[in-house]
Amino acid sequence: MSQQNISQLKTDLREALFLDIDDFGLEITTEEVISRFAGLHLRSVFQPINVLGHDASPLGYEALLRPSIGGTDALTPAAAFSFADNQGRLVKFDRVARTLHTLNYLNLPQNRGLLFLNVHPKLLTSVNAHGKVFENILHNHSVPTHQVVIEVLESEVELDQKLNEAVSNYRDRGYQIAIDDFGSKHSNLDRLWEISPDFIKLDISIIRQAQANPKVRKVLPKLIQIVQELDAQAIIEGIENEIQLHIAIDSGAKLLQGYQLGKPAPASVWNKFRSAQQLQQVA
Repeated sequence: MSQQNISQLKTDLREALFLDIDDFGLEITTEEVISRFAGLHLRSVFQPINVLGHDASPLGYEALLRPSIGGTDALTPAAAFSFADNQGRLVKFDRVARTLHTLNYLNLPQNRGLLFLNVHPKLLTSVNAHGKVFENILHNHSVPTHQVVIEVLESEVELDQKLNEAVSNYRDRGYQIAIDDFGSKHSNLDRLWEISPDFIKLDISIIRQAQANPKVRKVLPKLIQIVQELDAQAIIEGIENEIQLHIAIDSGAKLLQGYQLGKPAPASVWNKFRSAQQLQQVA
């Protein structure tokens, strides 16, 4: 991301939305865009979502926020969002996070695939007003909305009508939809039939239970089959060792994510990794 692109982004958003992106506290370093906002130091990292049997490029990357105080004392994303919420700055904080992720996403390898983005449950239904700003940022950098997957924590939205309306609004604008952490204790199977997501990300607890419990391991392929019958793609999250990887492969899932396959890292790290991988292939 060059200084020229940042300047153009500032001009476009100021003219189109009267939005001063200087408030976002964006800074360009040699390898990434960071933000200093609301007293916090914010960075983006990305974790690949791998396609089984496809070593060249992942399906895409999930963007994850890495907040800290002073760049050293790490906070969890949940703590940072809670801090912003308590200050009455949740909307702007989420806007900063999405902008930061998008600008750093552009620094990923050329075949970067889809961008998976988490949406704060309180802001899920704000797609018309709040989402308009984000769309302008995408369009200004030639990222089509169909290249962005909105991850929804359906267990955090109590009213079916609000959830359905929010998902419909995102889909009408071209975004793809993923249900995140499905299989946690609050998940509702009936909702999947109504939402018809493009992706269903199985909660990290499922693969852990499958490793510890043969009965769960036996049921996992059936769960993958149910997901496929919904015309969705299952993503098994939280794969942290070889045993879990083999269980996931045996289940019939094609999309896998976890530390065993790739730890979250800045875009520059993935660029170097892909470049090294390509050199090995040529050699």
